[in-house]
Amino acid sequence: MSPAVVPPVGARIRQARLERGTSLRALAREVGVSASLVSQIETGKSQPSVSTLYAITTALGISVESLFDARDDAGAIPLAATAPGTVQHALAAFATDPGRRIGPLVGAGERETLELDSGVVWERLGRVPGTDVDFLLVTYRPGGSSSGSGGLMRHSGTEYGYLTSGELILTLGFDEYTMGPGDAVSFESTTPHRYRNDGDVPAVGVWFVSGDVQ
Repeated sequence: MSPAVVPPVGARIRQARLERGTSLRALAREVGVSASLVSQIETGKSQPSVSTLYAITTALGISVESLFDARDDAGAIPLAATAPGTVQHALAAFATDPGRRIGPLVGAGERETLELDSGVVWERLGRVPGTDVDFLLVTYRPGGSSSGSGGLMRHSGTEYGYLTSGELILTLGFDEYTMGPGDAVSFESTTPHRYRNDGDVPAVGVWFVSGDVQ
């Protein structure tokens, strides 16, 4: 089974921005990118990098976790347009339930996925209502990086990662670490950091980020 594709992230970002009365240009200034890029992200013409996504969610005061949730907004999948019994139908059925749980068991073919820029894929492994936690299977494709510009990112929360296959280069502050299968990292996400895959095979691992929004 193919993982379930989450409705467009840009529509949710736009809704959060409008709900807060923030102009497109004001958000772009706060994030440090062009208004054109924010517009392209909101309209689905471009996907944000990991670093840009965290910067946007921090500026808007929303969690990265919330971007996975199907809601009744532009780009969401209408219930009537989905086939009963499919993952998309289940997502739409729960669209108005902010306390929905993902799990306790999530099958390999049932994970919701976000395709990000710079060769990064996030798959949600579960969700417990009322918690600020990103529980993700993360894939960095060959040449993939958490920052398309090569810059370091920082965001609130505590980050834990465990690499199952491939190799990742972690830049953490002024230090650089090479992660191989079985290696784990943990640090405060306010420390400037970046991941990149310089290898020829995908780097895959499980990541757990708690308290990503203060």
